[in-house]
Amino acid sequence: MVDLGFKDSDAKSSGSKYTVLLVDDSAFVLKQLKQILISENFLIVGTAENGVDAVEMYKELSPCLVTMDITMPNMDGITALTQIIEYDKNARVVMISALGKEDMVKKALLAGAKNYITKPLDRKKVLERIKMVMEK
Repeated sequence: MVDLGFKDSDAKSSGSKYTVLLVDDSAFVLKQLKQILISENFLIVGTAENGVDAVEMYKELSPCLVTMDITMPNMDGITALTQIIEYDKNARVVMISALGKEDMVKKALLAGAKNYITKPLDRKKVLERIKMVMEK
């Protein structure tokens, strides 16, 4: 894995390589993602349930990675992605989408998302896609 450096002192002290912001309006999905990523030594620095909070938290926390649901209240994931990319062109955002939302996934990738994961979440695929993004 590539060492990306740290913007968050908690990551250094925990021994984690990567800080992550999780964004999803489903508490169940957030819990699943937390369990998967913590088991692989990722440090979850925040969670958000909508795009508005996600953009604010990204600016505050500067995580190495964001997982972003596409469909959320207040501000959808693609709008939040666009704002995060405008703020930080090097942001690593992995979109999370329900099956059957291929058009939205394509739009997100064109807007700057680095990869995507489909729901229901599959542990192996989640880790595979996230690690692929982090190693680039």
